[in-house]
Amino acid sequence: MTSQPVSQRTTPKFALLIVFLTVFIDLLGFGIVLPVMPRQAEPYLSALKVSEVAAGGIIGVLFSVFSLMQFIFSPIWGRLSDRYGRKPLLILSLLGSVVFYALYGYAVSLPFEQSQLALSLMLLSRVGAGIAGASVGTAAAVIADCTTPERRARGMALIGIAFGAGFTLGPLIAFFGLTLFNERPWGVGAIASLLSLVALLLAVFAFRETRVPGRNAAKEFFSISRTLSVLRMPAVGGLILIYFLAIFSFANFEATLARFTRAAFGMNDDDNFLVFAAIGALLLVAGGLYRPLAKRFSEVSLMAAGLIQMILGLGGLAIVSWVLFQSQASADVALHGVDDGIKVDGIKFAFYIASAFAVWGFAFVNPSVSALVSRSAGSSEQGEVLGVNQSFASLGRILGPLVGSLLFAVHPSHALPFVAAVLTLFFVSAILRNIARAIRNPVVE
Repeated sequence: MTSQPVSQRTTPKFALLIVFLTVFIDLLGFGIVLPVMPRQAEPYLSALKVSEVAAGGIIGVLFSVFSLMQFIFSPIWGRLSDRYGRKPLLILSLLGSVVFYALYGYAVSLPFEQSQLALSLMLLSRVGAGIAGASVGTAAAVIADCTTPERRARGMALIGIAFGAGFTLGPLIAFFGLTLFNERPWGVGAIASLLSLVALLLAVFAFRETRVPGRNAAKEFFSISRTLSVLRMPAVGGLILIYFLAIFSFANFEATLARFTRAAFGMNDDDNFLVFAAIGALLLVAGGLYRPLAKRFSEVSLMAAGLIQMILGLGGLAIVSWVLFQSQASADVALHGVDDGIKVDGIKFAFYIASAFAVWGFAFVNPSVSALVSRSAGSSEQGEVLGVNQSFASLGRILGPLVGSLLFAVHPSHALPFVAAVLTLFFVSAILRNIARAIRNPVVE
């Protein structure tokens, strides 16, 4: 039997809705755990009497190992889904999320006398959740199965909307969940696990297979040579590089945002929950706007518009940061807001506007790249190619926070992460210009 996507007539009517709900609910679990994890790890680190630097490094590992696993396993999930179908892989990944978020809840409920075991299990849960969460490329392949090339960008925007919705509601649930489970630290992991269980049940009982498994798919599931072959495909390698660099740039912003708001405006943890929820809401709204725009404009045009907005937004943040911290006196005003409240309000307003431009622009770049990568690949390799694309996205989420966190402390203005992001995006714009001709003539089987 040849490997072909299911035709539009045989594709389940609600396949796109089900995969949207699956990604959204799974991302809710991720968004719930992420904001509270450092606060739940710190008491165990204190009990072990590790230094502040070592504690920061361990928390950094707990963050980055999730993306590292996605970098390694996204192509594997994609190749497996090409060969065995999308549904088994979605079910397996969601089952993993159920198990490993539950393990996280168990880990943070251990007494401080078992701090070493607790931290080890937290690390194991993050590794497992990262492997399970590497199926976003498979979800993108489902959308590719269900849409024509002309409607691909609108379909890919659904994943961006699901991400935005997950990141909006996840921190809010964590915000209220910390109060609800104040004496029961396992509660946050339990909520994340239960939500993943709901997504699993949807995948098992409501999702119908969108791909007929066959023999044309890759037989090597862990293959560096096949990954390099994907990167050498016409236009695909350049697009994946754009995706990696765009996410690297945006991750510079994400990783330093909480530290910046605390240094600049004295925001506490609860305030930052709401800031991150607002960012998720912007991603959600922008994703909803992208879908009708994709009917009128090409993916290349929308990606270029997104890059311009990201450059304006991140460049604006660099200016805000420089102005705010140009002297110790201005920093004091930022922290205390007693001598020049009007100035502080103006700077804070500029910060929100610049952040909105950066987030809005990223919401345009994300689905545009995924749609173009999908259209540049054949039908028998959608899972593999989109998996490689997500793999390099994960690499951007590893390196971006690392570089951004290091640059944040280099200069007292704290502007260098934003400057680095803007310079990277100028390079991305040059790449897009050079490969635009190949993008407009994709290879479609």
